[in-house]
Amino acid sequence: MSNLLTNNPIALNALMSETLFSVDFTAEQEASNSFQQAEAQQFSTPPAGITPVIVPEEFIYQGSVEKQILFILRYPDYDYFSPGAQDAFERILSAVDLRMEDVAVVNLANAHNPNDFKRIMQFFQPTRITLLGVEPSSLVLPPIPHNAYMKGRVATVFNTYSFEEMFTNVEKKKSFWLEFKKFITND
Repeated sequence: MSNLLTNNPIALNALMSETLFSVDFTAEQEASNSFQQAEAQQFSTPPAGITPVIVPEEFIYQGSVEKQILFILRYPDYDYFSPGAQDAFERILSAVDLRMEDVAVVNLANAHNPNDFKRIMQFFQPTRITLLGVEPSSLVLPPIPHNAYMKGRVATVFNTYSFEEMFTNVEKKKSFWLEFKKFITND
């Protein structure tokens, strides 16, 4: 393997995840770098022989991380929810004054999404997590009974059934709703 050498700020930005500082950086170099950036932005396609580096998001998810509310599910047959579950989920969110845009939903059945709780915490930085049919042990978490929650240092994890389980059992649905309202509305 050969060493990759570049001083192109755009390439460095794509390849590096940390901020770099130069001790002997001059205004002349600043002007040169600005020119290189402007020149690089003019290209809509890379020059021949250059393969662009595309860095995908670490997780494929739906919604937003802004309110730090995360729903984790594992539905292998759907991107996120079955049509019935999607409708039920939106109604539940509406009942607690939330919208789909207010929460993040990640499906661990998507092969792109890591099944690693530490990486989930680092990426989403949630304060409230709901496991919808995902066993806590699959994320190397301690046992949490269904419709119960565990407070951690940073986040509280609520473990419940999948929507499909709740659709077939009215008692599971009722017990979910009673605990979920408390969990999601408590600060």
